[in-house]
Amino acid sequence: MNSINRRSVLLAGLGAAGAGALAACTDSADSPTLVSPSGSAVAAAEKKRAGAGRQHKIALTASPATVDLGGGIKAKTWTFDGRTPGKEVRISAGDTLAAELANQLPGRTATSIHWHGIALRNDMDGAPPATQTAVRAGSTFTYRFIADVPGTYFFHPHVGVQLDRGLYAPLIVEDPREPLVYDDEWVVVLDDWVDGVTGTPDEVFAELGQGMGGMGMGGDSGSGAEGHDMHDMGDMSGDASPSASASSGGMSGKFMLMGAESDLLGGDAGDVKYPHHLINGRVPADPDVHTGKPGTKVRLRIINAGSDTAYRVALGGHRLTVTHTDGFPVRHRQTDALLIAMGERYDVLVTLGDGVFPLVALAEGKNAGGLALVRTASGSAPSATVRPKELDGTVLTASRLRAADDVRLTAAKTDVTHQVRLTGGMMHYNWAINGKPFDMATPDANPILIEEGARVRLDFVNDTTMWHPMHLHGHTYQLGDAGPRKDTAIVLPKKKLSVFFDADNPGQWMLHCHNAYHGEAGMMTNVAYRA
Repeated sequence: MNSINRRSVLLAGLGAAGAGALAACTDSADSPTLVSPSGSAVAAAEKKRAGAGRQHKIALTASPATVDLGGGIKAKTWTFDGRTPGKEVRISAGDTLAAELANQLPGRTATSIHWHGIALRNDMDGAPPATQTAVRAGSTFTYRFIADVPGTYFFHPHVGVQLDRGLYAPLIVEDPREPLVYDDEWVVVLDDWVDGVTGTPDEVFAELGQGMGGMGMGGDSGSGAEGHDMHDMGDMSGDASPSASASSGGMSGKFMLMGAESDLLGGDAGDVKYPHHLINGRVPADPDVHTGKPGTKVRLRIINAGSDTAYRVALGGHRLTVTHTDGFPVRHRQTDALLIAMGERYDVLVTLGDGVFPLVALAEGKNAGGLALVRTASGSAPSATVRPKELDGTVLTASRLRAADDVRLTAAKTDVTHQVRLTGGMMHYNWAINGKPFDMATPDANPILIEEGARVRLDFVNDTTMWHPMHLHGHTYQLGDAGPRKDTAIVLPKKKLSVFFDADNPGQWMLHCHNAYHGEAGMMTNVAYRA
């Protein structure tokens, strides 16, 4: 039984045990007492949220389905209500969302819903077993919380590598006092797709989990905690590149990707071979189309729901004006293209030209990509392999953005600084934080401790030769002194990134790499409030 299945069995067992199996406060002599996910501090914080008194009810059924990806490609996967992406959920800031999840997944498959980017009450965060018991197959669970911060979000499971199936959908929280002026909106969801085509995410993870050594690559890179991976191995063995070793017969794999390189990402671009890259659930041969009129100003809400792929996004013949990232406004910045990591979201404004234009999401470093079209006039569509010149123009990353004045953190003394070392490598596939892989059986062990009301600094120190999009639940942090407010940010290999946030949402919150396979392998920890 591989580790992904062991985790599913563990979570199913926790579900059977009931609420008592939740990670609870710890009060032994050698351990701190932590805020309980459903304790009084969480309830008190929820009462402070600016609720509008409106309730928005939805029902979501997680079940197997066969989805049409276009171009004659059909894939057996798991979805919410038979479609991928799932149906968009749109509410107004201050609304209470009541979402009933019915788990109709096969066998003993437990699941959950994580409301990615939303600062909500801790016991509704959907991150078992830390904040809830997983929802057992055949059972239901209702998530109920106030969404008081407008922005572009999405939701997905937080069990195993279920994110790399079709279980995700956009969540848009509208601003009742929207300051932007535009004529139309287009929600654009990006995804890398393997499920039901060349295999399943469980099979992908099982192969990756063997590591480079387990797949026949000679040599040993030493401890994964030292940050060695395929690139280090290439240097030590004298090979020109890891892909040269693979092509010479030293290694083979159905899913592991070799030789994907990106200067923007500092080297290795990704781990997984994906047969398809989708925009709004469609392959490039049969793309999604947004229709409009020339001169129309459109707000694109772009969401990367992928599991192993950063996308370089551009709209042919247009410049993009970036207005938000991860739900929070930034000082407007024009660019030709955007780099969007897994879990990140960007809002952009664009004034449409006259014609048919390709929206391309280039899979960074992977020589593939997704395609959608913008049509404002008659004319033939570009080819499925079109690469507009904007992709090679100015490419904006979060490090070049600044928070809008009204959301920038106020100047304050830092109360506590935590170093978060990102460790591991491809040789042993032993991704971890501070050298310790996260243990699902003891989610409250070795937490990063914070106290309510504190200004917290996290120093992400990437000891590996792979980039990592680091996502913090329940909060947004600020990049540096004046950078954008975000919940997911790229930490480049061998680099350090410092972020700041105010500890204003008590509970126990996951901090992890949003590469689904790195997180599942152990690059995850618990940021816990001391009671």
